[in-house]
Amino acid sequence: MPALFSKILIANRGEIACRIIKTARRLAISTVGVYSDADREALHVALADEALRIGPAPARESYLEGVKIIAAALAAGAEAVHPGYGFLAENAAFAEACAEAGLVFIGPPPDAIRAMGDKAEAKALMERASVPLLPGYHGPDQGLRRLGEAADAIGYPVMIKPSAGGGGKGMKIVAEAAAFAAAVESARREAASAFGDDRLLVEKFLPAPRHVEVQIFADARQNYVHLFDRDCSIQRRHQKIIEEAPAPGLSDDLRRHMREAALAAAKAISYVGAGTIEFLVPASLDAFYFMEMNTRLQVEHPATEMIAGLDLVEWQIRIAAGEALPLEQAQILSHGHAIEARLYAEDPMRDFLPQPGRIERLDLPTPSPQLRIDAGVAAPGEVPIYYDPLIAKLIVWGADRPAAIRRLRAALDDVFIEGVATNIELLRRIAGHQAYADAALDTGFIARHSADLLAPPGPPSREILAMAAVGLLCWREEAARAQAKRSRDQWSPWSSRDGWLLNGRLRETLRLREIDAAPRDEIAIGVAYLRRGWRLDLPQDGMVLYARGALAPDGALCVDLDGHQRSASWTGCPAGFAVFRKGEAVRHFALIDGTGEEASKPQARGRLVSPMPGRIAALLVEPGARVEANQPILVLEAMKMEHQLRAPGDGLITEFYVRAGDQAAEGAELARFEGAGHVDETER
Repeated sequence: MPALFSKILIANRGEIACRIIKTARRLAISTVGVYSDADREALHVALADEALRIGPAPARESYLEGVKIIAAALAAGAEAVHPGYGFLAENAAFAEACAEAGLVFIGPPPDAIRAMGDKAEAKALMERASVPLLPGYHGPDQGLRRLGEAADAIGYPVMIKPSAGGGGKGMKIVAEAAAFAAAVESARREAASAFGDDRLLVEKFLPAPRHVEVQIFADARQNYVHLFDRDCSIQRRHQKIIEEAPAPGLSDDLRRHMREAALAAAKAISYVGAGTIEFLVPASLDAFYFMEMNTRLQVEHPATEMIAGLDLVEWQIRIAAGEALPLEQAQILSHGHAIEARLYAEDPMRDFLPQPGRIERLDLPTPSPQLRIDAGVAAPGEVPIYYDPLIAKLIVWGADRPAAIRRLRAALDDVFIEGVATNIELLRRIAGHQAYADAALDTGFIARHSADLLAPPGPPSREILAMAAVGLLCWREEAARAQAKRSRDQWSPWSSRDGWLLNGRLRETLRLREIDAAPRDEIAIGVAYLRRGWRLDLPQDGMVLYARGALAPDGALCVDLDGHQRSASWTGCPAGFAVFRKGEAVRHFALIDGTGEEASKPQARGRLVSPMPGRIAALLVEPGARVEANQPILVLEAMKMEHQLRAPGDGLITEFYVRAGDQAAEGAELARFEGAGHVDETER
């Protein structure tokens, strides 16, 4: 049996780098991490046995710089390079360069990467291998006229996809011919930026399809196996957020034919290593169509690992070292059901706009044999603006799908994160939705159920308001005591420990506004200071509660409400403060000052501002143009995606302060808009 490597370099970052390190450590393989300037303090850097800097923060100057990564591997004495997924994982030239440098690329052969990395060539290969395809055009003529003719022949709606890409980047659904040219232009920009290749293909858009994929493995001895299937239909922006294995609701016959087609696809290109064949399944569940092959490990591979009891990264390493597949097909068994949920730093209420920033607190459930956590960030830590905003993945296992869903709900209820907006509440709502329980899945699930999944939270409960008030009062007392201690004022009323205010201010009104609510009505809570605690006059039906509380340094808030003990998490944040109870959404509040404005969050007026750092991809109107409400004004490229900034109302764009190609900081004024309000919504 060939010897395994003694040291490997991981050409990636975040949770996948951390995940590879764990397997390598179990196999007694030393790891070399690499990092950009933005990741100097990142979790994967701390976990690796050694780590080397490879460049500035932008990916094109660091994680996409194959020459620097190979130089780092050679300098560290690594024998192999594991690319993870994303970045250079499906770059055939990088795989060849590794081989030329005497390094083993832990992935498929370069020819297989090329064949499947080009979607047009992949479809041609699959057509020859008799794998079912959707009607479409994947030819060499990339002129707008030829693409438009293909779309007309296919019939609208159609899907535009980058030929060289993946991960949903650059994909556009076009419902009518009038919108086709603009969609092609936007898709070309995204494709060129993300993949360095602006070629496109056009195919029939299948309404309400399931997205089902088959995990395959192969070794250099031409042995091929599948490791069952996964459903990845719960998506936003054509990118997955919840996956499960096996795919529910498929007939045994369809499942068998799909797995056979996946193996045929792998054999057609003499594949070696881990790969995934992705299919679209119509709502009738009586057919399937090849979509693409990912020549790498998938983000959702832990769901397969949970049902198969296998370590796919270990398989990758062993096959790259020259070993045969560890098991034959008949030896690979599936047990139970697994679900993976991806926790992202993004704002679902603003079209899933990425939310880079500093995570001050991250509470995740305790791992167990039935619950796995793959995290790429530890608190305090940063979600950089330069990369994908994935924070962690929660993977659960159950004896059957209902048991797995119950475990997923419990795990999501135990998550608390503060510092950046996340999709945790959306994940909770999906896991608790009846349509999800019924396995009524398709790629339009979130859009179809948006009234349930993306609605602003309802009014806060009395308990949440009371705990928010108690948390704020405790926080202010602690701050005042700390100030008194610093000034060594022994006569300060805050030197007393009984919590009783001695300066004559025995009553006040806390005027709050919930940041994420709609409408954002003011909430007035009357506070009477007692010798021990407070009397709270809540706005609901004149409710009066007597409260005492204590706030621990870690944010744990213990409250006595009329003799009933309650606990929560409470934290200060840049926009005010937040309170959270297990199983409930995080509620963010801001204090209102005497003018009626949020004291901690001044509002922009008559301006078009950047909601996050990014590059100006295009200006869509000319200076002096009159615009209508919600009309696209410019395109901001940030965190691998394009975001259209839209007019807040009818008005006039009098001047642009940026040009195409400029970098914009978060909050930077981009244009002068003469009209009411400011842009606070973004759309793709």
